[in-house]
Amino acid sequence: MNKQFVRALFASTCLIAVSGAAYAAAPAAAVPTNANGIGGVVMGAKGPEAGVWVIAQTSDTPTKFIKIVVTDDQGRFMLPELPKAKYEVWVRGYGLIDSEHVTGAAPGKNLQLKSVVAPNAKEAAQYYPANYWQTLMKLPDASEFPGTGPKGNGIAMTMQTQQMWLQHLKNGCIQCHQQGDKTTRTLLNNTPEGWAERITKSRAEGDQAIGNTGPEHAATMVNGMTQFGRARGLQMFADFTKRVENGDTPTEAPPRPAGMERNIVLTSWDWGNGRYIHDLTSSDRNDPTKNANGSIYGITAMHGFIEVLNPNTNAQSEFGYRVDGTKGVTLLEEPDPARNGVPHNPMFDHNGKLWITDRGFRDRKKAAEAEAKPAYCSDANVSKYAKYWPQPGKATATLVEYDPKTKAISGVPMCNNLHHLMQATDHKMYASGTDIASWADVDVWDKTHDAKQAMGWCPMVADTNSTTPSKAGALNEVVIDADREKWNKPARAANNADPEGGGLAMGNMGESDPKKDTRLTGGTYGMDVDMTDHSMWYAKTGPWPSQIVKFNPGTNPPETCRAEVYEAAKLADGVNYEGFNIRGMSVDSKGVAYAGFAQGRLGRLDRSKCKILSGPQATGQQCPEGWTYWDSPGPKYPGVKTGSTDFHYLMWVDIHDTLGLGKDVPILTGSNSDSLLAFDTKAEKWTVMRVPYPMDFHTRGMDGRIDDAKAGWKGRGVYATYAMQPVWHEEGGEDGSSGPTMVKFQVRPDPLAF
Repeated sequence: MNKQFVRALFASTCLIAVSGAAYAAAPAAAVPTNANGIGGVVMGAKGPEAGVWVIAQTSDTPTKFIKIVVTDDQGRFMLPELPKAKYEVWVRGYGLIDSEHVTGAAPGKNLQLKSVVAPNAKEAAQYYPANYWQTLMKLPDASEFPGTGPKGNGIAMTMQTQQMWLQHLKNGCIQCHQQGDKTTRTLLNNTPEGWAERITKSRAEGDQAIGNTGPEHAATMVNGMTQFGRARGLQMFADFTKRVENGDTPTEAPPRPAGMERNIVLTSWDWGNGRYIHDLTSSDRNDPTKNANGSIYGITAMHGFIEVLNPNTNAQSEFGYRVDGTKGVTLLEEPDPARNGVPHNPMFDHNGKLWITDRGFRDRKKAAEAEAKPAYCSDANVSKYAKYWPQPGKATATLVEYDPKTKAISGVPMCNNLHHLMQATDHKMYASGTDIASWADVDVWDKTHDAKQAMGWCPMVADTNSTTPSKAGALNEVVIDADREKWNKPARAANNADPEGGGLAMGNMGESDPKKDTRLTGGTYGMDVDMTDHSMWYAKTGPWPSQIVKFNPGTNPPETCRAEVYEAAKLADGVNYEGFNIRGMSVDSKGVAYAGFAQGRLGRLDRSKCKILSGPQATGQQCPEGWTYWDSPGPKYPGVKTGSTDFHYLMWVDIHDTLGLGKDVPILTGSNSDSLLAFDTKAEKWTVMRVPYPMDFHTRGMDGRIDDAKAGWKGRGVYATYAMQPVWHEEGGEDGSSGPTMVKFQVRPDPLAF
């Protein structure tokens, strides 16, 4: 052996003293030294510790910075691309408790860390994600439904099935925060009375995290409990926390990261100054090279701030804006919650400009006093869209456009409520939020700033009166009766258990005349563009069991607007469904639609396999042959055969391979499991991208970007943000040591790549 090499190898193993701990350098031959990173080995009582996380954190950067990687099968790790700073480094893993924090570690040094075995199952379980703790929650048995009310079994009579109960548990609780995390599983008084008191409490006005919305959230929880059947709902939660108090632990332990999961690199930044952040955007969904190396933008929906994080400088900033009705939008470089707008969702367009849905008013009194909508919303002489489907009433919402380069800001006064955004391939910026498909043409707006010319909308109407039903690929042949008085009109649903829905369901129509077309109702939520024909797909959360809708404006809207509606197939009992509780949906490059069922399932609808697309049968259940379903990873509720204890908010198909797992990979948010969940549809295998620190990674969506296509894994990444309304649930959040955190996910070729 070369003598110089031997001396170098010996020197690399010398002990390096660091405040807080002493550690030995790992052999350089095993873990290369990286001038911009920290590598090393994690050793356990029985040897190298595989599949555990190594966490490096610093506050020397402008905002707190965290890097997390996983050890390989030999316990080796490499924390790459670290800014120059002093880091505290420690080990976290299943079956362990946190190791001693090494402080003062710096890039260019290799460490040898020691893991610490958990002394018992209870201590080990403190690091399990919330969905594993949910296995201790006992749902009412399926045989107890339909509910018989307070004089019967205590279950609300509107709860017709166990699936409805489960949908309400997830939509009524987990859509706002994790259920089963440390905060929600611990209570001083684990009785129904204790829980009744707990859900009435609210944060004071001016709260840093949620502003003045504390009483509103408390009222939502109280109303939600009533929808279960108040006494029965309180008993379920009390039984859950009592089990935890008595020392019960999850029935399953989560597996350690394996295979591709050990190649995941997580980079995190605190941002938002402790405020609840709803979601973020990094690039144009149709061209993820837009805004390359630029800032990430997030929305503090309850304060009206636009949060900005520069991942290159690790610095954050913020601004606000004010909407003056139909008069325009004013930029506020010093945002003020009392004057700010009501932003909800951001999205980049093809020009690199930022679009934001502004929802109008927080104060109902101010909303009632608002000016009338512009004439083009209801006057048939002004707008063809108003002639086809008028929308009278008060001004409601605005599509805000902001240019990060020039700081120019403007707004399109819209005729309907707004929620999420998505730009179609023809540069129309679509919005969800109601049972109307609405949009603003980005190019027309930038050229004219004339809202009447730029915007359009259509009701969603399905062809249910065709005598010759159309088949796959024939959507353009569908003709909708232009006379809205001849459409089937839906009635209010009697059995709608969704507290967020509009109370309307296609299955409970006032009319179902097969000689008429049918207007679809119920609020739309997640949405995506179909690259194959420029149409839009929407997830409809309102109806039971929930639906997805394909909407095509055609060549001459509104006359050529048309829609198709699909539900997951019914089971053999004719009552329950293969999939329910859709919140997010996305479409791959071939036009195949994916649905994220919040029940804990991924669904795929291949429309090309559908035998029927229109006609009297095309009311949702016409295409069971087009669906495929997969349960998401993780445990199930006791007695529930399908789904999981996880919650999937929005989802996204990564058609451009911004993550590095390949094109057209569907990714679910594991909002109750501290993760993003990527699925290989060919191998039918999940990659769980867990965020182990801070715990309570509850995200609503994600966004991918390619900063440099030639830089390999370093030039790609997917971004997501912690998005629980109760920010204080996040690990370290109650004492102010942690706030909303943004996470960048990357996939490198191996666990030691740098």
